[in-house]
Amino acid sequence: MDVLGIDIGGSGIKGAPVDLEKGRLSAERLRIPTPQPAKPDGVAEVVAQIVKHFEWKGPFGVTFPGVVVDDVVRTAANVHHSWVGVDAAQLFGGATVLNDADAAGLAEMRYGEGRGRKGTVLMLTFGTGIGSALFVDGILVPNTELGHLELHGKDAEHRASDRAREDHDLSWDKWAERVEEYLRHVEMLFSPALIVLGGGVSKKADKFLPHVKLDTPVVPAALQNEAGIIGAALATREGSQALPT
Repeated sequence: MDVLGIDIGGSGIKGAPVDLEKGRLSAERLRIPTPQPAKPDGVAEVVAQIVKHFEWKGPFGVTFPGVVVDDVVRTAANVHHSWVGVDAAQLFGGATVLNDADAAGLAEMRYGEGRGRKGTVLMLTFGTGIGSALFVDGILVPNTELGHLELHGKDAEHRASDRAREDHDLSWDKWAERVEEYLRHVEMLFSPALIVLGGGVSKKADKFLPHVKLDTPVVPAALQNEAGIIGAALATREGSQALPT
């Protein structure tokens, strides 16, 4: 069964049909730059473009980079503040809408590195910000937003996100020091059995992960930057409590 998944990011909006039996895209994804400023109407137009591009008629899922509770956006750190209070499901024509990192985590727990894992598993996505998805015995604790933990008096994502690496022109090993500091902080808070690193940097893990030393196993996401799309589709079929199989 194929379901369309759309992943809204701070720099790009990506979508593709997903084969949920195999856990992979069933067509080449379409990526459109995120409108700037990323206001609701402009983003909704891009989502509609992607739906039209794939001539999609059935249910579809959309991720959002912020807290989403009962389809309503509660925070919008990396998109326009006018999102707060918006009924995103209604805006997107009845789509299933969930936090972007939660979606990526659902996909990774079903098809990727988290498959079959018990205990506490933490998925962290590094991109424009830092997203998080926390699982306990395969059950999602939604909307954790651990990128906003405070380090050195500011949000952790302002120091350790991929955008921070680019903005401060950090080498991979210098950035790895910041990533390790952040990971040690979440390791102390949650004592996870596994940390999975996703987002755009997951396909470049060899550049920084060897420099990160933690007691907890840390691995790059198997689904890399497609996890959000796959998770949006999975949540559409099974809900945000989709369990690993």
